[in-house]
Amino acid sequence: MIVIDVLSYTCIGIGIFFWFWGTSYLLGKRSVLYKLHSLSVADTLGSMLIVVGLLLKIPSKWPLLILALICLAIWNTMLGYVLAYCSKTGSNYER
Repeated sequence: MIVIDVLSYTCIGIGIFFWFWGTSYLLGKRSVLYKLHSLSVADTLGSMLIVVGLLLKIPSKWPLLILALICLAIWNTMLGYVLAYCSKTGSNYER
């Protein structure tokens, strides 16, 4: 039981680290689309790790937590397509 707790807290801690790491890219001097892409990828990975940590901690809620993982993966993919489309159609979104 203690191994599952350690693994759960490790996943949650790494997820929170990814949240802060993705936010640090907002301070750079690159385009807005690059910043949003970096933030969305790091935020999604961090959120997924936190949900996996919760899945290990609360296994009785696995259907709901698996649904949360699937939704995170789908929304991140859709956001990536939207950002790619915006970067292709015009340069108004560059700054």
